[in-house]
Amino acid sequence: MLTESQRQQAADLLWDCWAHGRRIAQLPPELALADRAQAYDIQARLEARSFAPLAGWKIGATGPGGQRLLNVDAPLAGRLLAERVHRNGATVSLGNSLMKVIEVEIAFRMRKSLPPRDTPYSREEVLDAVGSVHPAIEIPDTRYDNFKQVGAAQLIADNTCADQFVLGAPATVDWRSLDLAALKTFGRIDGGEQRDGSGAEVLGDPRIALTWLANELSRYGMTLAEGQIVASGSTIVPMPVRAGQRILGDLGPLGTVEVELT
Repeated sequence: MLTESQRQQAADLLWDCWAHGRRIAQLPPELALADRAQAYDIQARLEARSFAPLAGWKIGATGPGGQRLLNVDAPLAGRLLAERVHRNGATVSLGNSLMKVIEVEIAFRMRKSLPPRDTPYSREEVLDAVGSVHPAIEIPDTRYDNFKQVGAAQLIADNTCADQFVLGAPATVDWRSLDLAALKTFGRIDGGEQRDGSGAEVLGDPRIALTWLANELSRYGMTLAEGQIVASGSTIVPMPVRAGQRILGDLGPLGTVEVELT
């Protein structure tokens, strides 16, 4: 079990990697994590270094493609830091990104908070707390050179590979009447590859993923708060990209979102 000082040391090391664009093989042995609770504690310390209130949450490894990418067998929650959330059409630097992939996602914005409680939230309760749905693109990255080998706890501590995130406009259709599992989506590189997917890639249904997140946060004493965004997971197998490309994410009736990579 890591001490308070060791947990802070782990968070400081990971934040230094974020701030200076560098990576480590893994957390050193003396900072080995015992469980998810410790990992989320370290993640919270990364949030504390942000200059603005938390923008929201992401869910990683919600489908076979994402789980293969990270070499895990279950979803993970991470934080969306406000300074890394961009508007539709933004220009975003890949920097020295190791992953160099994009994900096309359905994002939810909460209209009311879901605080921790003893009983799990039902899907109906969680969906009732949603205010709007948005198309989105996530550009994940990692602070580990060996991210496929470090395991779930270290990935969570590293904010579940969160990095840049592009949020589209709220959908104008009645999204509650749509079958989000059957929703066809695609990501397309301008003048290049298109990768097709669907809402079913996200734990079978993005609404299931959102409910999972609400209960994962509740289990560890965290609140899914009013106004926060939830990136529910990639509807496509993560698509390799490079600087100089323009990417379109198309979520059919939910709208489109674009990003220019430099």
